[in-house]
Amino acid sequence: MGELNSKTIAQLREGFRAGEFTAREIAEAFNAAVAAGRELNAYTVETPELALAAADAADKAKASGELKPLSGIPLGIKDLFCTEGVDSTTGSKILAGFKPPYESTVSGNLKHAGAGMLGKLNMDEFAMGSSNETSAYGPVISPWRRNDGSNAALTPGGSSGGSAAAVAAGMAPGVTGTDTGGSIRQPAAFTGITGIKPTYGRCSRWGIVSFASSLDQAGPMARDVRDCAILLEAMAGFDPKDATSLNLPVPQWEAGLSSDLRGKTVGIPKEYRIDGVPDEINAIWDRGIEWLKDAGAEVVEISLPHTKYALPTYYIIAPAEASSNLARYDGVRYGLRESPPGGNLDAMYAATRAAGFGAEVKRRIMIGTYVLSAGFYDAYFTKAQKVRTLIKRDFAQAFERCDLILTPTAPSAAFGLGEKMSDPLAMYLNDVFAVPASLAGLPALSVPGGLDGQGLPLGLHLIGRELDEQGILNAGLAIEERAGFNHRPGNWWA
Repeated sequence: MGELNSKTIAQLREGFRAGEFTAREIAEAFNAAVAAGRELNAYTVETPELALAAADAADKAKASGELKPLSGIPLGIKDLFCTEGVDSTTGSKILAGFKPPYESTVSGNLKHAGAGMLGKLNMDEFAMGSSNETSAYGPVISPWRRNDGSNAALTPGGSSGGSAAAVAAGMAPGVTGTDTGGSIRQPAAFTGITGIKPTYGRCSRWGIVSFASSLDQAGPMARDVRDCAILLEAMAGFDPKDATSLNLPVPQWEAGLSSDLRGKTVGIPKEYRIDGVPDEINAIWDRGIEWLKDAGAEVVEISLPHTKYALPTYYIIAPAEASSNLARYDGVRYGLRESPPGGNLDAMYAATRAAGFGAEVKRRIMIGTYVLSAGFYDAYFTKAQKVRTLIKRDFAQAFERCDLILTPTAPSAAFGLGEKMSDPLAMYLNDVFAVPASLAGLPALSVPGGLDGQGLPLGLHLIGRELDEQGILNAGLAIEERAGFNHRPGNWWA
Protein backbone atom coordinates (compact mmCIF):
# COMPACT_ATOMS: atom_id res chain seq x y z
CA MET A 1 0.00 0.00 0.00
CA GLY A 2 1.43 3.38 -1.01
CA GLU A 3 1.73 6.39 1.26
CA LEU A 4 -1.30 8.14 -0.23
CA ASN A 5 -3.42 4.98 0.04
CA SER A 6 -2.89 4.87 3.79
CA LYS A 7 -4.17 8.40 4.42
CA THR A 8 -7.65 9.29 5.60
CA ILE A 9 -9.96 11.54 3.60
CA ALA A 10 -9.24 14.41 5.99
CA GLN A 11 -5.48 13.91 5.54
CA LEU A 12 -5.82 13.74 1.74
CA ARG A 13 -7.99 16.87 1.74
CA GLU A 14 -5.54 18.86 3.84
CA GLY A 15 -2.45 17.59 2.02
CA PHE A 16 -3.97 18.41 -1.38
CA ARG A 17 -4.95 21.90 -0.26
CA ALA A 18 -1.51 22.48 1.25
CA GLY A 19 0.14 21.53 -2.04
CA GLU A 20 1.87 18.39 -0.72
CA PHE A 21 0.48 16.39 -3.66
CA THR A 22 -1.93 16.91 -6.53
CA ALA A 23 -5.39 15.46 -6.99
CA ARG A 24 -4.12 13.57 -10.02
CA GLU A 25 -1.41 11.92 -7.89
CA ILE A 26 -4.13 10.82 -5.43
CA ALA A 27 -6.32 9.40 -8.21
CA GLU A 28 -3.37 7.60 -9.82
CA ALA A 29 -2.41 6.03 -6.49
CA PHE A 30 -5.90 4.67 -5.88
CA ASN A 31 -6.41 3.59 -9.51
CA ALA A 32 -3.18 1.59 -9.19
CA ALA A 33 -4.39 0.03 -5.93
CA VAL A 34 -7.71 -0.94 -7.54
CA ALA A 35 -5.87 -2.65 -10.40
CA ALA A 36 -3.47 -4.41 -8.02
CA GLY A 37 -6.31 -5.64 -5.79
CA ARG A 38 -8.42 -7.45 -8.41
CA GLU A 39 -7.86 -10.74 -6.59
CA LEU A 40 -10.14 -9.44 -3.84
CA ASN A 41 -13.01 -8.96 -6.36
CA ALA A 42 -14.12 -5.80 -4.55
CA TYR A 43 -14.88 -3.87 -7.74
CA THR A 44 -17.22 -5.11 -10.47
CA VAL A 45 -16.52 -2.08 -12.68
CA GLU A 46 -13.39 0.09 -12.67
CA THR A 47 -13.64 3.69 -13.87
CA PRO A 48 -10.08 5.08 -13.68
CA GLU A 49 -10.88 7.64 -16.38
CA LEU A 50 -13.67 9.14 -14.25
CA ALA A 51 -11.39 9.36 -11.22
CA LEU A 52 -8.70 11.11 -13.28
CA ALA A 53 -11.20 13.50 -14.88
CA ALA A 54 -12.47 14.57 -11.47
CA ALA A 55 -8.88 14.89 -10.24
CA ASP A 56 -7.90 17.15 -13.13
CA ALA A 57 -10.98 19.28 -12.43
CA ALA A 58 -9.92 19.47 -8.77
CA ASP A 59 -6.38 20.56 -9.69
CA LYS A 60 -7.82 23.31 -11.92
CA ALA A 61 -10.25 24.35 -9.18
CA LYS A 62 -7.39 24.60 -6.72
CA ALA A 63 -5.48 26.86 -9.10
CA SER A 64 -8.53 29.12 -9.47
CA GLY A 65 -9.45 29.02 -5.77
CA GLU A 66 -12.80 27.31 -6.36
CA LEU A 67 -12.38 24.12 -4.37
CA LYS A 68 -15.39 22.05 -3.32
CA PRO A 69 -15.67 20.04 -0.07
CA LEU A 70 -14.50 16.77 -1.67
CA SER A 71 -12.25 18.13 -4.42
CA GLY A 72 -9.38 15.72 -4.97
CA ILE A 73 -11.05 12.76 -3.19
CA PRO A 74 -11.78 9.60 -5.24
CA LEU A 75 -14.47 7.27 -3.90
CA GLY A 76 -15.86 3.82 -4.57
CA ILE A 77 -19.62 3.56 -5.17
CA LYS A 78 -21.63 0.50 -4.14
CA ASP A 79 -23.26 -1.09 -7.16
CA LEU A 80 -26.74 -0.54 -5.70
CA PHE A 81 -26.45 3.16 -6.67
CA CYS A 82 -27.44 4.00 -10.24
CA THR A 83 -24.61 5.87 -11.94
CA GLU A 84 -25.20 7.58 -15.26
CA GLY A 85 -23.69 5.67 -18.17
CA VAL A 86 -21.88 3.19 -15.90
CA ASP A 87 -22.99 -0.41 -15.33
CA SER A 88 -25.29 -0.69 -12.30
CA THR A 89 -26.06 -4.35 -11.70
CA THR A 90 -26.85 -4.67 -7.95
CA GLY A 91 -24.76 -7.82 -7.99
CA SER A 92 -27.39 -9.56 -10.13
CA LYS A 93 -27.44 -11.20 -13.55
CA ILE A 94 -30.88 -9.77 -14.17
CA LEU A 95 -29.41 -6.25 -14.46
CA ALA A 96 -26.25 -7.29 -16.31
CA GLY A 97 -25.26 -4.57 -18.74
CA PHE A 98 -27.77 -2.03 -17.38
CA LYS A 99 -26.38 1.50 -17.79
CA PRO A 100 -28.78 3.96 -16.16
CA PRO A 101 -29.46 7.20 -18.07
CA TYR A 102 -29.54 9.02 -14.73
CA GLU A 103 -27.53 9.45 -11.51
CA SER A 104 -28.73 8.56 -8.02
CA THR A 105 -29.17 11.58 -5.78
CA VAL A 106 -26.53 10.44 -3.28
CA SER A 107 -23.80 9.68 -5.84
CA GLY A 108 -24.78 12.90 -7.63
CA ASN A 109 -24.37 14.83 -4.37
CA LEU A 110 -20.87 13.38 -3.97
CA LYS A 111 -19.95 14.34 -7.53
CA HIS A 112 -21.27 17.85 -7.03
CA ALA A 113 -19.09 18.04 -3.91
CA GLY A 114 -16.07 17.37 -6.14
CA ALA A 115 -15.50 13.63 -5.56
CA GLY A 116 -14.32 11.32 -8.34
CA MET A 117 -15.43 7.73 -8.87
CA LEU A 118 -12.96 4.85 -8.82
CA GLY A 119 -15.55 2.26 -9.81
CA LYS A 120 -18.59 0.24 -8.73
CA LEU A 121 -18.29 -2.03 -5.73
CA ASN A 122 -19.34 -5.66 -5.54
CA MET A 123 -22.19 -6.59 -3.21
CA ASP A 124 -24.65 -9.30 -2.29
CA GLU A 125 -27.34 -9.64 -4.98
CA PHE A 126 -29.92 -6.89 -4.41
CA ALA A 127 -28.25 -6.36 -1.00
CA MET A 128 -29.63 -9.68 0.23
CA GLY A 129 -26.86 -11.33 2.22
CA SER A 130 -24.41 -11.00 5.08
CA SER A 131 -21.26 -12.41 3.47
CA ASN A 132 -21.16 -11.08 -0.11
CA GLU A 133 -21.48 -14.67 -1.34
CA THR A 134 -24.81 -14.14 -3.12
CA SER A 135 -23.27 -11.79 -5.72
CA ALA A 136 -23.65 -13.07 -9.27
CA TYR A 137 -20.14 -11.76 -9.89
CA GLY A 138 -18.44 -13.91 -7.27
CA PRO A 139 -17.73 -13.28 -3.60
CA VAL A 140 -15.53 -10.50 -2.33
CA ILE A 141 -12.52 -11.78 -0.40
CA SER A 142 -11.61 -9.95 2.78
CA PRO A 143 -8.10 -8.50 2.87
CA TRP A 144 -7.89 -9.84 6.45
CA ARG A 145 -6.59 -13.31 7.25
CA ARG A 146 -6.53 -15.32 10.44
CA ASN A 147 -3.22 -15.42 12.28
CA ASP A 148 -3.15 -19.24 12.32
CA GLY A 149 -1.39 -19.44 8.96
CA SER A 150 -4.34 -21.18 7.26
CA ASN A 151 -4.81 -18.49 4.59
CA ALA A 152 -8.52 -19.39 4.44
CA ALA A 153 -10.53 -16.87 2.42
CA LEU A 154 -12.74 -14.83 4.75
CA THR A 155 -15.87 -12.83 4.10
CA PRO A 156 -15.73 -9.02 4.38
CA GLY A 157 -19.39 -9.16 5.47
CA GLY A 158 -22.40 -8.06 3.49
CA SER A 159 -24.12 -6.72 1.72
CA SER A 160 -21.63 -3.83 1.40
CA GLY A 161 -18.70 -6.27 1.31
CA GLY A 162 -16.96 -4.75 -1.70
CA SER A 163 -17.21 -1.32 -0.08
CA ALA A 164 -15.70 -2.57 3.19
CA ALA A 165 -12.90 -4.52 1.51
CA ALA A 166 -11.96 -1.56 -0.71
CA VAL A 167 -11.44 0.76 2.27
CA ALA A 168 -9.65 -1.85 4.39
CA ALA A 169 -7.29 -2.72 1.51
CA GLY A 170 -6.47 0.91 0.65
CA MET A 171 -8.34 0.72 -2.68
CA ALA A 172 -10.54 3.69 -1.76
CA PRO A 173 -10.29 6.30 1.01
CA GLY A 174 -14.06 6.20 1.41
CA VAL A 175 -17.10 4.54 -0.14
CA THR A 176 -20.85 4.51 -0.20
CA GLY A 177 -22.80 1.70 1.39
CA THR A 178 -26.43 0.92 2.02
CA ASP A 179 -27.93 -0.56 5.15
CA THR A 180 -31.26 -2.39 5.31
CA GLY A 181 -30.59 -4.60 8.34
CA GLY A 182 -26.89 -4.04 9.08
CA SER A 183 -25.26 -3.97 5.64
CA ILE A 184 -23.00 -1.02 6.47
CA ARG A 185 -22.28 -1.82 10.10
CA GLN A 186 -21.52 -5.57 9.96
CA PRO A 187 -19.01 -5.30 7.05
CA ALA A 188 -17.39 -2.31 8.76
CA ALA A 189 -16.93 -4.41 11.91
CA PHE A 190 -15.56 -7.40 9.94
CA THR A 191 -12.91 -5.28 8.19
CA GLY A 192 -11.79 -2.89 10.93
CA ILE A 193 -13.25 0.30 9.46
CA THR A 194 -16.03 2.72 10.47
CA GLY A 195 -19.52 2.91 8.96
CA ILE A 196 -22.65 4.86 9.81
CA LYS A 197 -26.28 4.28 8.93
CA PRO A 198 -27.99 7.66 9.41
CA THR A 199 -31.59 8.20 10.44
CA TYR A 200 -34.06 6.85 7.88
CA GLY A 201 -34.72 9.71 5.45
CA ARG A 202 -31.41 11.59 5.94
CA CYS A 203 -30.09 10.38 2.57
CA SER A 204 -32.28 10.19 -0.49
CA ARG A 205 -33.16 6.71 -1.76
CA TRP A 206 -33.83 8.04 -5.28
CA GLY A 207 -31.69 6.14 -7.76
CA ILE A 208 -30.76 3.42 -5.26
CA VAL A 209 -32.19 0.09 -6.39
CA SER A 210 -34.82 -0.86 -3.83
CA PHE A 211 -34.63 -3.92 -1.59
CA ALA A 212 -36.97 -3.09 1.33
CA SER A 213 -38.17 0.48 0.95
CA SER A 214 -39.12 1.15 4.58
CA LEU A 215 -35.65 0.04 5.75
CA ASP A 216 -33.13 0.93 3.01
CA GLN A 217 -30.78 3.78 3.90
CA ALA A 218 -27.52 4.99 2.36
CA GLY A 219 -24.47 5.87 4.42
CA PRO A 220 -20.69 6.23 4.25
CA MET A 221 -17.90 3.81 5.18
CA ALA A 222 -14.36 5.04 5.76
CA ARG A 223 -11.23 4.64 7.85
CA ASP A 224 -12.41 6.66 10.81
CA VAL A 225 -15.22 8.64 12.39
CA ARG A 226 -14.11 12.02 10.99
CA ASP A 227 -14.13 10.71 7.42
CA CYS A 228 -17.64 9.33 7.91
CA ALA A 229 -18.78 12.75 9.14
CA ILE A 230 -17.21 14.42 6.08
CA LEU A 231 -18.84 12.03 3.63
CA LEU A 232 -22.25 12.02 5.33
CA GLU A 233 -22.42 15.82 5.10
CA ALA A 234 -21.97 15.54 1.33
CA MET A 235 -24.39 12.63 0.89
CA ALA A 236 -27.32 13.83 3.02
CA GLY A 237 -30.01 16.38 2.26
CA PHE A 238 -33.62 16.82 1.25
CA ASP A 239 -34.65 15.39 -2.12
CA PRO A 240 -38.16 16.13 -3.47
CA LYS A 241 -37.85 13.04 -5.69
CA ASP A 242 -37.95 10.79 -2.58
CA ALA A 243 -41.20 10.96 -0.60
CA THR A 244 -39.43 9.64 2.51
CA SER A 245 -36.61 12.23 2.37
CA LEU A 246 -36.45 14.46 5.45
CA ASN A 247 -36.77 18.16 4.68
CA LEU A 248 -34.25 19.27 7.28
CA PRO A 249 -30.95 21.18 7.17
CA VAL A 250 -27.80 19.04 7.02
CA PRO A 251 -25.82 19.53 10.26
CA GLN A 252 -22.09 20.24 10.19
CA TRP A 253 -21.17 16.91 11.72
CA GLU A 254 -17.41 17.23 11.21
CA ALA A 255 -17.25 20.65 12.88
CA GLY A 256 -19.36 19.31 15.76
CA LEU A 257 -17.09 16.37 16.57
CA SER A 258 -16.15 16.11 20.24
CA SER A 259 -15.03 13.11 22.27
CA ASP A 260 -16.01 14.80 25.56
CA LEU A 261 -19.04 12.80 26.75
CA ARG A 262 -19.52 14.48 30.11
CA GLY A 263 -23.22 14.87 30.75
CA LYS A 264 -24.13 11.99 28.43
CA THR A 265 -25.73 8.74 29.55
CA VAL A 266 -25.08 5.47 27.73
CA GLY A 267 -27.59 2.64 27.90
CA ILE A 268 -26.53 -1.02 27.96
CA PRO A 269 -29.45 -3.28 26.96
CA LYS A 270 -29.57 -6.32 29.21
CA GLU A 271 -31.29 -8.44 26.53
CA TYR A 272 -28.21 -8.22 24.28
CA ARG A 273 -26.24 -10.58 26.54
CA ILE A 274 -27.14 -13.51 24.31
CA ASP A 275 -26.28 -17.14 25.08
CA GLY A 276 -23.72 -18.59 22.70
CA VAL A 277 -22.02 -15.31 21.85
CA PRO A 278 -18.23 -15.76 22.14
CA ASP A 279 -16.59 -14.41 25.29
CA GLU A 280 -14.41 -12.15 23.13
CA ILE A 281 -17.51 -10.28 21.91
CA ASN A 282 -18.68 -9.63 25.47
CA ALA A 283 -15.13 -8.66 26.47
CA ILE A 284 -14.84 -6.00 23.73
CA TRP A 285 -18.30 -4.75 24.72
CA ASP A 286 -17.15 -4.38 28.34
CA ARG A 287 -14.03 -2.53 27.17
CA GLY A 288 -16.25 -0.18 25.18
CA ILE A 289 -18.28 0.55 28.30
CA GLU A 290 -15.10 1.47 30.18
CA TRP A 291 -13.89 3.69 27.32
CA LEU A 292 -17.17 5.63 27.33
CA LYS A 293 -16.99 6.02 31.12
CA ASP A 294 -13.43 7.31 30.70
CA ALA A 295 -14.77 9.89 28.23
CA GLY A 296 -17.11 11.20 30.91
CA ALA A 297 -20.32 9.30 30.18
CA GLU A 298 -22.56 7.72 32.79
CA VAL A 299 -23.56 4.13 32.03
CA VAL A 300 -26.95 2.64 32.95
CA GLU A 301 -28.64 -0.68 32.26
CA ILE A 302 -31.72 -0.44 30.05
CA SER A 303 -34.26 -2.90 28.71
CA LEU A 304 -35.33 -3.49 25.11
CA PRO A 305 -37.79 -6.34 25.82
CA HIS A 306 -38.95 -6.94 22.25
CA THR A 307 -35.41 -7.29 20.88
CA LYS A 308 -35.81 -11.08 20.72
CA TYR A 309 -38.53 -10.61 18.10
CA ALA A 310 -36.53 -8.21 15.92
CA LEU A 311 -34.87 -10.77 13.66
CA PRO A 312 -38.05 -12.74 12.75
CA THR A 313 -39.89 -9.43 12.33
CA TYR A 314 -37.22 -8.19 9.94
CA TYR A 315 -37.29 -11.43 7.95
CA ILE A 316 -41.02 -10.99 7.37
CA ILE A 317 -41.09 -7.27 6.54
CA ALA A 318 -37.95 -7.11 4.39
CA PRO A 319 -38.82 -10.10 2.13
CA ALA A 320 -42.40 -8.82 1.82
CA GLU A 321 -41.18 -5.47 0.53
CA ALA A 322 -38.58 -7.18 -1.65
CA SER A 323 -41.17 -9.41 -3.30
CA SER A 324 -43.10 -6.29 -4.28
CA ASN A 325 -40.08 -4.21 -5.35
CA LEU A 326 -38.51 -6.98 -7.44
CA ALA A 327 -41.72 -7.68 -9.38
CA ARG A 328 -40.55 -5.05 -11.88
CA TYR A 329 -37.72 -7.25 -13.14
CA ASP A 330 -39.59 -9.17 -15.79
CA GLY A 331 -37.41 -8.88 -18.89
CA VAL A 332 -39.66 -6.31 -20.55
CA ARG A 333 -38.07 -2.92 -19.94
CA TYR A 334 -34.41 -3.48 -19.10
CA GLY A 335 -31.85 -6.08 -18.10
CA LEU A 336 -31.89 -9.77 -18.88
CA ARG A 337 -34.58 -11.31 -21.13
CA GLU A 338 -34.99 -15.06 -21.66
CA SER A 339 -37.52 -16.02 -24.34
CA PRO A 340 -38.17 -19.78 -24.59
CA PRO A 341 -38.85 -20.90 -28.17
CA GLY A 342 -42.59 -20.89 -28.76
CA GLY A 343 -43.25 -19.53 -25.30
CA ASN A 344 -45.82 -16.83 -24.49
CA LEU A 345 -45.43 -13.72 -22.31
CA ASP A 346 -45.85 -15.67 -19.08
CA ALA A 347 -43.16 -18.11 -20.17
CA MET A 348 -40.80 -15.21 -20.89
CA TYR A 349 -41.46 -13.74 -17.40
CA ALA A 350 -40.80 -17.10 -15.74
CA ALA A 351 -37.68 -17.90 -17.75
CA THR A 352 -36.21 -14.42 -17.24
CA ARG A 353 -36.69 -14.43 -13.47
CA ALA A 354 -35.51 -18.04 -13.13
CA ALA A 355 -32.31 -17.27 -15.00
CA GLY A 356 -31.75 -13.77 -13.63
CA PHE A 357 -32.23 -14.18 -9.89
CA GLY A 358 -29.91 -16.14 -7.59
CA ALA A 359 -31.02 -18.63 -4.94
CA GLU A 360 -31.11 -16.19 -1.99
CA VAL A 361 -33.17 -13.62 -3.91
CA LYS A 362 -35.61 -16.33 -5.00
CA ARG A 363 -35.86 -17.55 -1.39
CA ARG A 364 -36.74 -14.07 -0.11
CA ILE A 365 -39.20 -13.39 -2.93
CA MET A 366 -41.01 -16.64 -2.06
CA ILE A 367 -41.03 -15.83 1.66
CA GLY A 368 -42.31 -12.33 0.91
CA THR A 369 -44.99 -13.52 -1.48
CA TYR A 370 -46.15 -16.08 1.08
CA VAL A 371 -46.46 -13.63 3.99
CA LEU A 372 -48.37 -11.19 1.76
CA SER A 373 -50.74 -13.80 0.37
CA ALA A 374 -54.46 -13.89 1.21
CA GLY A 375 -55.01 -15.89 4.35
CA PHE A 376 -51.52 -15.30 5.74
CA TYR A 377 -51.22 -11.50 5.49
CA ASP A 378 -52.66 -10.81 8.96
CA ALA A 379 -50.94 -13.81 10.54
CA TYR A 380 -47.49 -12.68 9.42
CA PHE A 381 -47.17 -9.23 7.83
CA THR A 382 -49.70 -7.36 9.96
CA LYS A 383 -48.38 -9.00 13.13
CA ALA A 384 -44.79 -8.13 12.16
CA GLN A 385 -45.75 -4.49 11.67
CA LYS A 386 -47.29 -4.47 15.15
CA VAL A 387 -44.12 -5.94 16.65
CA ARG A 388 -42.07 -3.33 14.76
CA THR A 389 -44.13 -0.65 16.53
CA LEU A 390 -43.35 -2.29 19.89
CA ILE A 391 -39.62 -2.35 19.07
CA LYS A 392 -39.73 1.37 18.21
CA ARG A 393 -41.56 2.00 21.48
CA ASP A 394 -38.85 0.11 23.39
CA PHE A 395 -36.23 2.49 22.00
CA ALA A 396 -38.35 5.56 22.76
CA GLN A 397 -38.72 4.45 26.38
CA ALA A 398 -35.02 3.60 26.64
CA PHE A 399 -34.03 7.04 25.38
CA GLU A 400 -35.97 8.57 28.28
CA ARG A 401 -33.14 7.20 30.45
CA CYS A 402 -30.11 7.51 28.16
CA ASP A 403 -28.70 9.49 25.24
CA LEU A 404 -27.26 6.60 23.25
CA ILE A 405 -26.93 2.82 23.37
CA LEU A 406 -23.80 0.67 23.12
CA THR A 407 -23.79 -2.97 21.91
CA PRO A 408 -21.47 -5.23 19.90
CA THR A 409 -21.90 -4.81 16.13
CA ALA A 410 -21.96 -8.51 15.27
CA PRO A 411 -22.00 -11.76 17.27
CA SER A 412 -18.69 -12.93 15.79
CA ALA A 413 -15.65 -11.84 13.83
CA ALA A 414 -15.46 -12.51 10.08
CA PHE A 415 -16.07 -16.14 9.13
CA GLY A 416 -14.75 -18.19 6.23
CA LEU A 417 -16.36 -18.10 2.80
CA GLY A 418 -18.70 -21.06 2.48
CA GLU A 419 -18.94 -21.73 6.22
CA LYS A 420 -22.56 -20.55 6.58
CA MET A 421 -24.04 -20.62 3.08
CA SER A 422 -25.74 -23.97 3.67
CA ASP A 423 -27.55 -22.67 6.77
CA PRO A 424 -29.56 -19.48 6.02
CA LEU A 425 -30.70 -19.14 9.65
CA ALA A 426 -27.09 -19.10 10.92
CA MET A 427 -26.32 -16.46 8.29
CA TYR A 428 -29.33 -14.33 9.30
CA LEU A 429 -28.13 -14.34 12.95
CA ASN A 430 -25.24 -12.10 11.87
CA ASP A 431 -27.68 -9.20 11.90
CA VAL A 432 -29.06 -9.86 15.40
CA PHE A 433 -27.55 -6.70 16.96
CA ALA A 434 -28.02 -4.45 13.90
CA VAL A 435 -31.60 -5.16 12.88
CA PRO A 436 -33.47 -3.49 15.80
CA ALA A 437 -32.09 -0.02 14.96
CA SER A 438 -33.03 -0.56 11.31
CA LEU A 439 -36.61 -1.46 12.21
CA ALA A 440 -36.80 1.70 14.34
CA GLY A 441 -35.20 3.92 11.68
CA LEU A 442 -32.54 5.10 14.12
CA PRO A 443 -28.97 6.25 13.35
CA ALA A 444 -26.30 3.68 14.22
CA LEU A 445 -22.55 3.44 13.80
CA SER A 446 -19.91 0.71 13.95
CA VAL A 447 -16.41 1.61 15.07
CA PRO A 448 -13.43 -0.78 15.48
CA GLY A 449 -12.81 -1.90 19.06
CA GLY A 450 -9.98 -4.41 18.79
CA LEU A 451 -8.94 -7.82 17.50
CA ASP A 452 -10.06 -11.29 18.51
CA GLY A 453 -7.72 -14.17 19.28
CA GLN A 454 -7.40 -14.96 15.57
CA GLY A 455 -6.26 -11.42 14.78
CA LEU A 456 -9.57 -10.36 13.20
CA PRO A 457 -11.36 -7.04 13.84
CA LEU A 458 -14.31 -6.70 16.21
CA GLY A 459 -16.69 -3.74 16.12
CA LEU A 460 -18.63 -1.74 18.68
CA HIS A 461 -22.11 -0.49 17.81
CA LEU A 462 -23.65 2.81 18.87
CA ILE A 463 -27.36 3.58 18.43
CA GLY A 464 -28.66 7.13 18.78
CA ARG A 465 -31.93 8.97 19.03
CA GLU A 466 -33.64 9.85 15.77
CA LEU A 467 -31.63 12.59 13.98
CA ASP A 468 -28.81 12.44 16.57
CA GLU A 469 -26.02 11.39 14.23
CA GLN A 470 -23.78 13.83 16.08
CA GLY A 471 -24.23 11.94 19.33
CA ILE A 472 -23.09 8.59 17.93
CA LEU A 473 -20.27 10.17 15.92
CA ASN A 474 -18.97 11.81 19.10
CA ALA A 475 -19.21 8.59 21.10
CA GLY A 476 -17.56 6.75 18.23
CA LEU A 477 -14.73 9.27 18.29
CA ALA A 478 -14.33 8.72 22.04
CA ILE A 479 -14.01 4.95 21.47
CA GLU A 480 -11.69 5.46 18.51
CA GLU A 481 -9.30 7.61 20.56
CA ARG A 482 -9.18 5.11 23.40
CA ALA A 483 -9.12 1.89 21.37
CA GLY A 484 -6.18 3.14 19.32
CA PHE A 485 -7.15 0.71 16.57
CA ASN A 486 -4.45 1.08 13.92
CA HIS A 487 -4.28 -2.51 12.71
CA ARG A 488 -4.29 -3.10 8.97
CA PRO A 489 -4.39 -6.31 6.95
CA GLY A 490 -1.20 -7.55 5.34
CA ASN A 491 -0.75 -6.59 1.70
CA TRP A 492 -0.76 -10.26 0.53
CA TRP A 493 -2.86 -9.68 -2.62
CA ALA A 494 -0.62 -7.10 -4.33
